[in-house]
Amino acid sequence: MAPSRRAPAGRRSPRQRARAERREALSGSGPVRSEQGPGRWPGATGAFALFGEVMVAGVVVLLVALPLITLPLALALGVRHLRRYLLAESHGVGEVLADLRQGVLGSLLVGLVTLLLGTALALDVALGTAGVLPGGRVVVVAGWVGLAVLGTVLVVAARAWSPATGWRAALRAVPQELGTDPVGACYVAVAVGFVALLTWQLPPLVLPGLGLLVFASLAVPERLLARG
Repeated sequence: MAPSRRAPAGRRSPRQRARAERREALSGSGPVRSEQGPGRWPGATGAFALFGEVMVAGVVVLLVALPLITLPLALALGVRHLRRYLLAESHGVGEVLADLRQGVLGSLLVGLVTLLLGTALALDVALGTAGVLPGGRVVVVAGWVGLAVLGTVLVVAARAWSPATGWRAALRAVPQELGTDPVGACYVAVAVGFVALLTWQLPPLVLPGLGLLVFASLAVPERLLARG
């Protein structure tokens, strides 16, 4: 059997380098985790704890989004909660409530527009499927595409939102975000569609689905940083 060949250190991908660092840490030939520094996400120290916080983020989104008009704010609060956890910052209920108090009034207009657009697109899909509208197939396809675009824009804007800058700055950042990483935008769109399909097939899964959507919104941009 021919011996396995290892890629030279300079040609290794980020994933290969990470695996090599883990092997060296376990063998004792390299620095252990405590010697490597906290990294970009110092709060993500355990897989099970991370999974728990992802579920908590799903709870935050679900509860805040119950009035429907607060869906954009709910996604933003879930993203901010999970980001605080990953950065090892204070991430309790108090921080979520503080963001909620500061952002609820400024989010109502965005929530109303989102609700009206989403309802109109969903109605087009339903009527097109039923054959009520002329050109039903085209209407259905256009409706689904519109819903995917709306969901993607909403998730990207929610990731950029903060109580200090508000939704205007968050929405202005969306074109640059989508233009910089169109593949990442497709990933977000797939995540939105996955959550919608998951909820339609089994409604109780909406909770973990929302949490995973929040996690995906934070994880997708990390691809570009890892390549850099």
